[in-house]
Amino acid sequence: MTVEVIVPEMGESVLEATVSVWLKKEGEFVNAGDLLVELETDKVNLEVGAKSAGSLTKIKVKEGEDVKVGDVLALIDDTVRQPDDDAPQDKSQKPEKGNGKDNGQNEAEARSASAPQATPVASRLAKEKGVNVSEVKGTGSDGRITRADVEQYLETKEKAAETEKPSPARKEADVSEPRESSPARREERIRMTRRRRTIAQRLLEAQRSTAMLTTFNEVDMSAVMEMRKRRNEEFQKQHGIKLGFMSFFVKASIGTLKAFPQVNAEIDGDEIVLKHYYDIGIAIGDEDGLVVPVLRDADRLSFAGIEQQIKDYVAKTGEGKLSIEDLRGGTFTITNGGVFGSLLSTPILNPPQVGILGLHKIEERPIAVNGEVMIRPMMYVALSYDHRMVDGREAVQFLVKIKQLIEDPEALLLEG
Repeated sequence: MTVEVIVPEMGESVLEATVSVWLKKEGEFVNAGDLLVELETDKVNLEVGAKSAGSLTKIKVKEGEDVKVGDVLALIDDTVRQPDDDAPQDKSQKPEKGNGKDNGQNEAEARSASAPQATPVASRLAKEKGVNVSEVKGTGSDGRITRADVEQYLETKEKAAETEKPSPARKEADVSEPRESSPARREERIRMTRRRRTIAQRLLEAQRSTAMLTTFNEVDMSAVMEMRKRRNEEFQKQHGIKLGFMSFFVKASIGTLKAFPQVNAEIDGDEIVLKHYYDIGIAIGDEDGLVVPVLRDADRLSFAGIEQQIKDYVAKTGEGKLSIEDLRGGTFTITNGGVFGSLLSTPILNPPQVGILGLHKIEERPIAVNGEVMIRPMMYVALSYDHRMVDGREAVQFLVKIKQLIEDPEALLLEG
């Protein structure tokens, strides 16, 4: 009987996906539960397995093509029995003639065809460049291969090839050799990933469908930095995790959202939906684009709970293991361009949210304190907001409140 491999339900609001990598080949025997194909959505990557054992007789959708929930990806003939690989063999036999491969080489090739531990982006890049990922050393979590690992492998191979080129003197002597084009003018065409396409679409949508404005302020980070320095060792011993800056800003944001509930809302037609819960999205830079996992009921989390969840999300992002549930919803977002060295930027809204807080690089600057010029660690903060929902006055007051809470971190125990 022929069994269809169907695109499964992929979670809330996710209706389409792109076929990223086929992990099995047409005609190959598969067991029930074997991973067949990886699907890329705008939020996460999903692996689809075989529900029945048999021969993968037909792959109906090629890599790079888009599919919808319910589409048929492939066909499996479950009447085909598994080849008898358990029959006793004479170990003294030499490898069969013709292919020049011993058993170890065949086993290595079999392993390379069974989805090595690599991130989805690394797998796709390796396939585009014709790289066998079994030759790439992974530096990610648990040895997982990342895009940077594949790029480093390609760069090493390219440098090795350069050293094998004829010397310049020999090239000048051979006047008949065609002139090489300048490497600086080399072009490369790479297919845009589904996540990158979705990011592009949503950024344009945010600019078209919202009246987005941004207001700025600056925060003296002295008090928070002093508290971290004083408490971090004890905090780490007690909770097993470092005390970072983000937990302070999450707490400050919650306290400020309570004071300005219209920033923790969304517009639904002619109605305003005020949300009396605080699901804070934390923007994390991934090798394939930005993702925003959500801290659920962040107002109920301790500083340690916030730091631990963020650490877990960063690890899951690097391993490509974020789930739909991790990314679903969110009432307000915080993005930190400072980790990349950004001094000032305008964050773009994450619809249907009406506010996003942008953090930036901490930089020592001279400021006036009680009539004296002092050097203080300062950070610019930005609030982008939907002017249909939030007026300029409230936006300015929102950042002033953030500034007050960060500059007096003990107040976070009361406000956050």
